[in-house]
Amino acid sequence: MARAMLAAMDPIPASFSRDVAAFRTALGGEAGPQPHRVALAWPAAAPPVAAHAPTCLIFSPHPDDEALVGGLALRLRWTHGWRVVNVAVTLGSRQDRRSARWREAVAACAHLGFELVSPLGKPGLALERVTPEAARREPTHWAEAVSRVASLIQHWKPQVVQAPHALDGHAAHIGTHHLVRDALRACANRIRPQVVWSEYWNSQQRPGLMVELSDAEVARLMAATALHVGEVERHPYHRLLPAWLMDSARRGAERVGAPGSRPLPIVFAALYGWQRWDGQRFRRPSPTVVRADGDLAACLGDPQTLAAT
Repeated sequence: MARAMLAAMDPIPASFSRDVAAFRTALGGEAGPQPHRVALAWPAAAPPVAAHAPTCLIFSPHPDDEALVGGLALRLRWTHGWRVVNVAVTLGSRQDRRSARWREAVAACAHLGFELVSPLGKPGLALERVTPEAARREPTHWAEAVSRVASLIQHWKPQVVQAPHALDGHAAHIGTHHLVRDALRACANRIRPQVVWSEYWNSQQRPGLMVELSDAEVARLMAATALHVGEVERHPYHRLLPAWLMDSARRGAERVGAPGSRPLPIVFAALYGWQRWDGQRFRRPSPTVVRADGDLAACLGDPQTLAAT
């Protein structure tokens, strides 16, 4: 009763209450987050990939990361006709879910227009113990994993490599970051890609690239995430994705743009760290915002003015 009386007295504008209710409804209403069941067969109608199209090579710590942080790659695939190849670095810690997670990754990649490969060269198999602890305590195991990733990079010769940033809040994400860095060092001068560091479990202090996403692109990423059925039954990652991308637009306005600057009219955005591997060291381009109608491919194809980091 007292709570109802306080609510009646509280002068909260009705429009704010409606906004809050709309967010709750998007997550399933009073019943809380609800799974969004979809069929595991949802091929994309993506444009064909030309024979000599540039390649974006994604290293996903788990199945579903290719969708959760795939905004940049989606733009390259659908707008610019790039080839996007997703490497399922691990299949998670649960042995009983690994076959299903691979099948879900196949479906999600088909919906995104991405190709899916195994780091071991065998569908349904992935690396084990991709963590900072394993890198320290199992040097032989780590060296073998680095060698496999370096071989993939040399095989695909990507223009862009994507992996999580160094502090992404999950052992497999942080391990994948160091795995890719070590593999690029092993490649040395043989390849010099642009490198974008994604974020999900932790934001990064110095994102260098802000990519605006359209409503349709966000919806496609949501649908692809929902195809990871076992994961979204456990937690509605897909339904939370628009809010994450909205918050990324907020942070990017002053983390990629200048602090205190007037924000751009961007609703959804994905943030990435951005470096270029020059064969010896990582160099950092000038921070850049790419609008929905901007040429992301030209941005990533141009070394611009790079500073050693």
